[in-house]
Amino acid sequence: MVSFQPYVNPIYFLYLIAFLIPIIIGILNGKRFRVYETIISLLFICLIFGGPKLHEGFNLILYIIFEVLMIGLYMRYRSKHNQTWVFVVAVLLAISPLSIVKITPAINNGIPSIIGFLGISYLTFKAVQMIMESRDGSIKKFDLMLTLQFLLFFPTISSGPIDRYRRFVKDYQNVPSQEKYLEMLQKGIFYIFQGFLYKFLLAYLFGTVLLPPIAHAALQHGGMSWALVGYMYTYSMDLFFDFAGYSLFAVGISYFMGIETPMNFNKPFISHNIKDFWNRWHMTLSFWFRDYVYMRLVFFMMKHKLIKSRITTAIVGYFALFLLMGFWHGVTWYYIAYGLFHAIAIVINDTWLRFKKKHKGSIPSNKLTEIFAIFITFNVVCLSFLIFSGFLDKLFFS
Repeated sequence: MVSFQPYVNPIYFLYLIAFLIPIIIGILNGKRFRVYETIISLLFICLIFGGPKLHEGFNLILYIIFEVLMIGLYMRYRSKHNQTWVFVVAVLLAISPLSIVKITPAINNGIPSIIGFLGISYLTFKAVQMIMESRDGSIKKFDLMLTLQFLLFFPTISSGPIDRYRRFVKDYQNVPSQEKYLEMLQKGIFYIFQGFLYKFLLAYLFGTVLLPPIAHAALQHGGMSWALVGYMYTYSMDLFFDFAGYSLFAVGISYFMGIETPMNFNKPFISHNIKDFWNRWHMTLSFWFRDYVYMRLVFFMMKHKLIKSRITTAIVGYFALFLLMGFWHGVTWYYIAYGLFHAIAIVINDTWLRFKKKHKGSIPSNKLTEIFAIFITFNVVCLSFLIFSGFLDKLFFS
């Protein structure tokens, strides 16, 4: 059976164009062929998880059955009761497959878990989101088909962006006007061509042409070197253009299907500070962690008066948030260090902003200071990506 990684093989795009034409024609005529869309989603999921990835496909099926049962059972319970311990158990069970997948390599000599598959993280975010919003009362009714459509929406299944259930359902249940859909098509085409520029030209330049010889030079020199500095910047560019290119493909294809999947990146390298960076970088992930982890943890601590100081509460929230994000990437020292690095950076940033607010009249604010802030933020971010890359582990400990 043929297997295609999403947005990597040119033939994958040829299949996409061919199978999207009926959907485009339908929406232009005010109709959404939901049965056809479902068939196409299943077809492309089969292409992604076929051939050598067939075992991942079986894992996906079992995972979806488990998560849908968890969501459905909790929503049924929530319609009549609202015990906190039941909610906590539901969330822990929902994240248990992902936890096993992330922890297994750390305790099994790097051997991956047998239950893993491409996209398990992003599906888990969606499932947990639905359980949490059911607890809040934002999602009141369980709909099996809409839940499956949301979880298995194929343009975003492997690496996001992470949509929100209510936003997705609103798009899916409605057909955009012809005028609006033509605008969506125009944006979709632009995003796809921008994705080609990012992923197949710029990411190729930085990741395939430049990065290997720079990495080799840094390893040959050993320790701190200008080659290591070059690696830091080159890797940062490769990471951005590769992931942003993929995200643009996913958003563009979603637009073709009449779904306005949220953007993932917004010029992150011109951020004025580290908090601004997280409002621009991998936005659907950072907003997910903000809304479903940070805000809820801070609210819990304030409600139960665990910490008197609001500033200290925020700091505890930052460290919990970024440590969790580090562990999510993987149970290795450099991912955890990456999370701690950003937590410290956010705390320093908040401290500076409070100081700046108190001494507003004595601290200059002009175009030059703005450029300086962008320069500092860019270099801090690139340093964090060097940690994230794991290259320091290879350089100093291998």
